[in-house]
Amino acid sequence: MAELNSSPQKSGSTRGRKRMNTRVDLTAMVDLAFLLITFFIMTTTLAKPKAMPLAMPDGSLGDPVPASRSLTICLGKSDRVMWYLGELKNPVIAPSITNFGKNGLRQALIETSKMIRNKTGKNMIVLVKPSNHSVYSNVVNTLDELNITQTQIYSIVDIAPQDVEALKQKGVY
Repeated sequence: MAELNSSPQKSGSTRGRKRMNTRVDLTAMVDLAFLLITFFIMTTTLAKPKAMPLAMPDGSLGDPVPASRSLTICLGKSDRVMWYLGELKNPVIAPSITNFGKNGLRQALIETSKMIRNKTGKNMIVLVKPSNHSVYSNVVNTLDELNITQTQIYSIVDIAPQDVEALKQKGVY
């Protein structure tokens, strides 16, 4: 417990002043502090990492991807994205540059998906092609946008030399 000792001490002077010796025992306060620290450590829940499910192919060759339903997303530098519908040499929608966000890639995904569903009645197929100048967060942002727009069929593939040339022409490589 805290105690205050006030035993008088005589000082070296002869005037008769009395000096008070004060001593505070902080043992109980230190014990309480450690109890509180222990309590908060034991009751704290750590943030659990959130993982998005990702289905990987089994390695067998599947059916060819129809160009009329395939949207290609090429990731460039400076958080810029080039996207087009169909094949690069004969696109249904010409390549255009955008960024991430609801008015960028998300809007392109929503509008293109609606257009493909109205024309064919089937889902859109998205091919994500990261370039050497894109960063990992661009891939994560693209997967987030695909998840937000509820795109069901997508794949991360290697970028083709034609796509690299198109990125260079657009100034995003």
